[in-house]
Amino acid sequence: MPSALTLSTGLLALAAGSVQAQYTLDTQYDSTNFFNEFTFFTEHDPTNGFVEYIDGAAAMANGLASTDNNVVHMGVDSVTLAPANGRQSVRVTSNKSYNKGLFIADIAHMPSSTCGSWPAFWAVGPNWPYSGEIDIIENVNNAKTTAITLHTSDGCVITNEGSLPDTVLEDGDCAIGDDNKGCGQDTTDTSNYGDGFNAVEGGVYAMEWTSEAIAIWFFARSKIPEDITSGNPDPASWGLASAKFNGGSGCNIDNYFKDNQLVFDTTFCGDWAGRVWDTNSECKALADTCQDYVSNNPEAFAESFWTVNSIKVYQNGGNTTSTPNRVARAFNA
Repeated sequence: MPSALTLSTGLLALAAGSVQAQYTLDTQYDSTNFFNEFTFFTEHDPTNGFVEYIDGAAAMANGLASTDNNVVHMGVDSVTLAPANGRQSVRVTSNKSYNKGLFIADIAHMPSSTCGSWPAFWAVGPNWPYSGEIDIIENVNNAKTTAITLHTSDGCVITNEGSLPDTVLEDGDCAIGDDNKGCGQDTTDTSNYGDGFNAVEGGVYAMEWTSEAIAIWFFARSKIPEDITSGNPDPASWGLASAKFNGGSGCNIDNYFKDNQLVFDTTFCGDWAGRVWDTNSECKALADTCQDYVSNNPEAFAESFWTVNSIKVYQNGGNTTSTPNRVARAFNA
């Protein structure tokens, strides 16, 4: 008869195994299906950027979208001087929407840390902000690190226990308020954004969205955990998150985040990059206004492109996906 210690050890092993095995692959986006599963957004930029979002046919004809070399490429026009309708760019939204899950994005290159630019990889629900917004990778101009932010309607206040100790929570209130600020966490890892990200050949961003919290990790290319590369991701083994947003009594995550779709875009100037132009001495020295610089210096944006290897979405059995009408106007803040 096995001892009590042996039984206890076995039960613990089974429990650990069940945690590690909780996530199974639901959807994989890569060069074989990406532009079939994401829709090009061609309306006016909701953030009032100096940008013209173009459709898939134009993007592919102009070299701004492709799946060459088994990767997904999404770029911007870096040739045209003084474009009348704003600098051409690509913004795409996933056809599927999600309610919780584990999202793992393997990205080899992102737009560089360039004055005037505003790139983002994010998730957003319909009827903004009532279904929430999760900004996973985002910042503006010559920033060196990503700002990770949630945006909601009134009533969602989070804590950030479980974030890295050098991550700074700017405000725990996720409501958009008058300035669309939300609850942002500023990170300090210079390899997680822009030029620093590209210098290490990118890496993996992972987001775990549950009823209790939304947590986001970044792993540089040389530090990607084996469980991710093997297709058996175990967030419990990854340590502190780059940024963790805990709901608890302050925010019912399920009430504030619903039916989110994934979005990639690169815009210019607008309500953030343009608004802070005058406070950035390096950018201000280049031109009086953000729009002047973006309009007259196309070559500055030659590195303003995304290269995505894959996005894998895992679910743990109780979470579901759906395919609603795509979000037509969603704020990106």
